[in-house]
Amino acid sequence: MSRTDQMNRPIDAVDVSDPSLYETDSWRPIFARLRSEAPVHYCADSPFGPYWSITRFEDIMAVDSNHQSFSSIGGVSIGDRKPDFEAPNFISMDPPKHDAQRMSVTPAVAPMQLQKMEPLIRERVCQLLDDLPERTPFNWVDRVSVELTTQMLATLFDFPFEERRKLTAWSDLATSSEAVGGALPDEERRAGMFEMLNEFKQLWEERRLRDPEEHPDFITLMANDPRMQAMDDMEFMGNLILLIIGGNDTTRNSISGGVLGLSKTGGSFGQLLSDPSLVPGFVPEVIRWQTPLAHMRRVATEDVELQGQSIKAGDKVVMWYISGNRDESVINDPETLTVGRSQPRRHLSFGFGIHRCLGNRLAEMQLKVLWEEILKRFKAIDVVKPEVRVRSNFIHGISELEVEVSRH
Repeated sequence: MSRTDQMNRPIDAVDVSDPSLYETDSWRPIFARLRSEAPVHYCADSPFGPYWSITRFEDIMAVDSNHQSFSSIGGVSIGDRKPDFEAPNFISMDPPKHDAQRMSVTPAVAPMQLQKMEPLIRERVCQLLDDLPERTPFNWVDRVSVELTTQMLATLFDFPFEERRKLTAWSDLATSSEAVGGALPDEERRAGMFEMLNEFKQLWEERRLRDPEEHPDFITLMANDPRMQAMDDMEFMGNLILLIIGGNDTTRNSISGGVLGLSKTGGSFGQLLSDPSLVPGFVPEVIRWQTPLAHMRRVATEDVELQGQSIKAGDKVVMWYISGNRDESVINDPETLTVGRSQPRRHLSFGFGIHRCLGNRLAEMQLKVLWEEILKRFKAIDVVKPEVRVRSNFIHGISELEVEVSRH
């Protein structure tokens, strides 16, 4: 359904779950309409069944912070899991199990561990940027965004470095479900996920003999934590998918989004060049502007009234982060990627409450290091072709971004 069709429909008939809206980057006016006319909006008929859309910043924050009334059990995307392929993970659990499983992998991204990783990240960033061709078009997504995040994933899992692109492939498979607009049949996706599971089961057996304090990678931490020993294969798979996507998509698409956003805002790259101290504030602004995950889903556990609307127990409630991050009542000039924005951390991209993104500081650190090193090398990054976007209502991603760089 086109943007024009959606804008001309009665408000009750608007359906923002259509993946083509995000592939064509035509979602903005539709969400602006919902924020204005129906900020808590009920869609009775969609390919994913009936659901509520929460589109304003403050309402999203209220829902996201209230896991007692809005549960994530059953999954966090708008598409329902099929009964024959349930892969639960801790983001789709409530306390106490959620808390125990989340805590088991937290040491991999703890502040002290991030300090240890920063020199390695910087070394890799420098090598990637130094290898880029000058004044020759290339796909920034593949050469920089994917490669940098894939290297980081390999480190977080202590996965064989030479096989690291498997992690990217599995992440893409995991997010390509037909339920959220992916092109791959679910059968092909399922086969890839079991291939991933088998490889990681071998790593699990090897890592059980490791000291997790000396090797705080995700698999060693899980293999040596009593709280994770009761996982069956599907739960292990679900947690692998969660950690791979979490370590991949937020950073990967923010790396691409930063370059794209600057190309649409005249003079911003020059501002960064003239004052690199703006980079730490620029990083969360990029993550807001891109909003790598378009939404998160919850299910009401009880009858709730929100903005005068009666949400019933069992109703599907979708928090559209992509809309809340464009809420004009909270964020000034939200469509602009603003260098030097006041309060740049005021965004929804990492979520709130118990499900706030586990690796948010790692994502910010990678972006900070990348932009610091970009500014040392390049006087311009020019987007030379329109971007190609991912067809998904869940991953707000960019698959191709052709650019040319000019060095100092």
